[in-house]
Amino acid sequence: MTEQHDVGRRMSGDLDRDRLSALWQCRFPKGPPIAHELRAAYSDRWVRFHSLPGSKRYPETEDECAVVLHRYNTVLDELFEGTDVHVVTVAWSWEPDGPELPPRRREVHPEGARWTTLAHEDGPDPELHSYTHLYADRRLWRPGTVDAILREVADDVLSGVIISDSGLTRIHHPYDGGADVIATSPEARDRLRESHRDWLPRNPSGL
Repeated sequence: MTEQHDVGRRMSGDLDRDRLSALWQCRFPKGPPIAHELRAAYSDRWVRFHSLPGSKRYPETEDECAVVLHRYNTVLDELFEGTDVHVVTVAWSWEPDGPELPPRRREVHPEGARWTTLAHEDGPDPELHSYTHLYADRRLWRPGTVDAILREVADDVLSGVIISDSGLTRIHHPYDGGADVIATSPEARDRLRESHRDWLPRNPSGL
């Protein structure tokens, strides 16, 4: 095993939760790490790419799955080549420490350590309260390193996934059908968008 890969493995088991929370508050002060809310909060740096030609949402064959993974990994590599990344996956439960869904999260992200839990307790009925659990690890980015997670995202099994550089300066949020990117600046967003014009949504709103 190369030294570079060994460093990546050591990092994945060493999550500094307090630093990550403080860094998120500094970089993204408009709200918690809820992936689908980022595009509205940081719309000046946001761009969306679709995963399949014709804006088809779900892959139905292995060839289509290969296209989805290629598009995900191409953009991820442009964002994070040669850097460490934080990989964040999400589960939820009806009780703070109750059984978590989906169970596949633990299977495809065993390196993830509990980062934080977001409580949704606004309603008057305690039986309707829920809890969102975020798990994170830090690893060296390599194409294919998160393919197991991306496959579950593409099949709408996992949601809320966030991939970011170690300094949380840019965000990749894959979802079932595409990916939202929050770039470091409007200019960086525009360069990325121009690089992959064929993958942009047809909708004028960019969705």
